[in-house]
Amino acid sequence: MGLPLPFTDEQSLGQTEGDLKNPSQPKSSPAIDESVIVGESKTAKKREMTALQTLGERLIGLSENELRQIPIESETLLEAVAQARRIKSNSALRRQRQYIGKLMRDVDAQVIEEALERLHREDAEALRVFKQLEQLRDAVVANGDDGVEKVMQSFPGAERQRLRQLSREIQREALKDKPPAASRRLFRYLRELAS
Repeated sequence: MGLPLPFTDEQSLGQTEGDLKNPSQPKSSPAIDESVIVGESKTAKKREMTALQTLGERLIGLSENELRQIPIESETLLEAVAQARRIKSNSALRRQRQYIGKLMRDVDAQVIEEALERLHREDAEALRVFKQLEQLRDAVVANGDDGVEKVMQSFPGAERQRLRQLSREIQREALKDKPPAASRRLFRYLRELAS
């Protein structure tokens, strides 16, 4: 075995002058303690924290009624969301969002996420029905009795006479350039039929 290299610690490096002359012989690497590598990476933790903060931002954007439908056990989180709604300063709001993200670590985020998705699906369904009713109303306004038949196909239990009467009122209002009161009554009637 050769002489140790100057200014090196032979035990920590494990290399001697002879090892450097003959690099073809592999030196055994020190054992790696695998218990140290068990935790998450810093990037994964940051990604998770950002996702929780985004979920908290979605809570801030909800109305009071919608927020009551979300199962949040933490009073502190509810107060933080309410306070974030009142903040007008951008930098203060950014800090409050970060605080909400921190509070989200202590609650079951999966339950909140599922409740938000259910709420989103209900809103999407309500919007779809609303658009369908608008199309039926527009068909009655534009086509008269043909539009009434379309409504009857969609809602067989509708009163045909009432629909025709509303259709005629809509046409009279259009001729006299009056506000579309009959059109609004027709839309209300269609919403009654849909519910």
